[in-house]
Order: sequence, then C-alpha cells, then structure tokens
Amino acid sequence: MKSIELTLQRTVKFCAAGIPLGCLAVSASSVFAQILPDASLPNNSTIDLEGQIQRITGGTTTGGNLFHSFEDFSVRTGETAFFDNALTIDNIITRITGGQISNIDGLIRANGSASLFLLNPNGIVFGSNAALEIGGSFLGSTADRFLFEDGTVFSATEPQATPLLSINVPIGLHFGNAPSQIVNRSQTTALRPSPDPTAPGLI
Repeated sequence: MKSIELTLQRTVKFCAAGIPLGCLAVSASSVFAQILPDASLPNNSTIDLEGQIQRITGGTTTGGNLFHSFEDFSVRTGETAFFDNALTIDNIITRITGGQISNIDGLIRANGSASLFLLNPNGIVFGSNAALEIGGSFLGSTADRFLFEDGTVFSATEPQATPLLSINVPIGLHFGNAPSQIVNRSQTTALRPSPDPTAPGLI
C-alpha cells in the first residue's frame, strides 16, 4: 500500500490501491527519531516539547495552505504530535525529506477543520496505538511529491527545487521508481468524535 486516506466525516475509508495491509514487515516499536524540522521553507517549522506533546508551530502559509517540512517525523507510543495551526488553515501539507521511515504509534492532532497531508517516500508505519484527532481528512502517502493544479510541486526528494508554494489543494501524487509501502497496524476500526464539538471530524 502506497497511500492511505481517512475521510473524517463520521465514517472512515481506507484507499489501499489494491495492495493488502501488512505487506511490509517493519516494527513500529523500532528506534524512533524525534520530529525534526529541516530548513527548506521560507518560514520553517518549530517544535516545542511539552511533556509527551510535541507542539508543531511555524511553517509557511500560502492562502489556506500551511506547509511543513521535516527531516524526520515519528510519534512514539503515548506521545502526541500536535499541529497547532491557525483555525483559518484548510490544509496542512507535510513532507519528510530525510531517509527514515515515519513510525506513528501515538496521536496526531490538528486544530479546527484542517485536512492533513503526510508525505514520506521512505515509508510510513501506523502502529497498534496510532490515532488521529483532526477535523478534516487525512492522506498519508509514500509518493515523492505533491502535484498542484497550477503546476507547482512540493517534493520530498528535491526540497530545494520549490521556490514557490501553491494556494491550491493537491490534485495528485508522483511516485518514484521504487516507492516504499505504508503499513497500518492500528486497532482502531471506528472513529470517535473530536473533542471540538464544532468540528465534523472523528478519530
């Protein structure tokens, strides 16, 4: 599986592109990297550690899109990655530019009704404790770049080649010659309401 999509509107939908879950034997309990921003955006991301919460601020905003770029992105068991975005943000578009798999075995949160796009061409593993708490939709992919309607690309393998960022929603994904897999071992089979009663999302 190279992409997984959760449509958070009282239901959950997995888009597996015809490839079964569990096709990559990678342990989510392996050594985790911290969430480490890179320095590839005009305004880079900032991580503040607050106990078990890694609060993510900064990033570069273009229209309703908030772009983040990380060297590594993993969430340990019992920890939270909190995208503390402004409520005016529609889409949080995130790429991982380092060489590590993203191991997600904790909670990923965001504010309001923002959708979250997560791109790591090296692979993504959702462990048994992985959970989402966002008000919009979620797309995780091992493509190497997002494609936008205006011709802009947001690449995880060539981060230096993005002089401009798009105000549009991503319309496509570009996969390299040998894309990595996504593994979903999460035990969550249903979504639970977001703590924000104004948000339509579930987890």
